[in-house]
Amino acid sequence: MLNESEAQRRFASFRIPHSAFLITNMTKISVNEVTKKYDGHTALDHMCIDIPAQCIYGLLGPNGAGKTTLIRILNQITAPDSGEVLINGEKLNQSHIARIGYLPEERGLYKKMKVGEQAIYLAELKGIKKAEAQKRLKAWFDKFEIGGWWDKKVEELSKGMQQKVQFITTVIHEPEILIFDEPFSGFDPINANLLKEAILELRDNGATILLSTHNMASVEELCDSITLINKGKSILQGKVGDIKRQHDTHQREIVVRCDDFGKVMAIADTYNNIKVEPTDQPGETKITLFSASPNELLNQLLQVGQLVSYKELLPSMNDIFIQEVQSQNQAS
Repeated sequence: MLNESEAQRRFASFRIPHSAFLITNMTKISVNEVTKKYDGHTALDHMCIDIPAQCIYGLLGPNGAGKTTLIRILNQITAPDSGEVLINGEKLNQSHIARIGYLPEERGLYKKMKVGEQAIYLAELKGIKKAEAQKRLKAWFDKFEIGGWWDKKVEELSKGMQQKVQFITTVIHEPEILIFDEPFSGFDPINANLLKEAILELRDNGATILLSTHNMASVEELCDSITLINKGKSILQGKVGDIKRQHDTHQREIVVRCDDFGKVMAIADTYNNIKVEPTDQPGETKITLFSASPNELLNQLLQVGQLVSYKELLPSMNDIFIQEVQSQNQAS
């Protein structure tokens, strides 16, 4: 297990092990008016999504929203009833399968097989010759600190280690499109960060990545853009930063340093919709301002103390997710 300082050192220098993994054919995905029904239930209702090339795109939504159906369509496990999916303007077809890497939420390794033997087998299924597969896999295994488990059976590995193996076999053929369904499930924080660094590096090397997750913290850390699905419909789309600003509630946080707390309170008492509380640092006070303009307050505070920090309190993606889904549910 990595300690924190060792983890930070490795994250700072993370590189995809196989240096040739640089995708030059940037891939855009377009989902146009896709509808899919099962026994009278509409899983997807005229779904439209444009996923730009070389980005990490979040596919969000509550359970049963339609995310899995869309992923199954992209992987050609099922087909839409109407509408179409385009890959760089070409209608999705069998030739695209080799260009996609898919990590499902439900992992599927053969428990009795040795780890290295199984990884090579899965790589060969994706068209990689054995010698090249072994070279790539060894590098990835060393990077993820599981090289010592090469000759162990899968059932001897922890859940997290098994997930590392499956992640590696998902990316080993260097696909242009990667689909990750809850990739961080079961990982401790250190290994989750290692996986995040790998995903970011894959994006930077040219891959287009679709990330389906309920972990909104991961969305904020990784995703360039998102689509939020509920009841088979897209109810929110856009860049993460733009969405957070669109939902801005105009809350601001000010921290000042002043030895006389009474002076700060005297100023704060002249304002409505304000919260004042001391921090754990001597002489510092945190002021949360709701809706009002901070300019006049800042001017007054600077006359009695020093400004330590000032920041906008934008809503989290978790708050936005809940707000948008509840709003649609109440409206329908």
